[in-house]
Amino acid sequence: MLSNNDILKKIRIALSLRDEDVLHILSLVGFKMTKGALNDLFRHEDHPGYVEAGDQVLRNFLNGLIIYKRGPLESSKPVDNKNKNSSHKKD
Repeated sequence: MLSNNDILKKIRIALSLRDEDVLHILSLVGFKMTKGALNDLFRHEDHPGYVEAGDQVLRNFLNGLIIYKRGPLESSKPVDNKNKNSSHKKD
């Protein structure tokens, strides 16, 4: 089973994200982390400075990644049903 740290590492590598990018992604959801604390998450499990990433870190990273890739959530706009079927002509 993959740990939260493994998931973070795999996403970071797959998207070619640098430390600054990961910190920026976390800041998009208001989650502050230092570069040193981030590096502790990416250390090898046997390293004395290794820190397990909690669910909160992974959750905030994934939520920030959505904003980073798609942009901020737009406010919901009412759907105009009048124009929805305007392409169909009635005979």
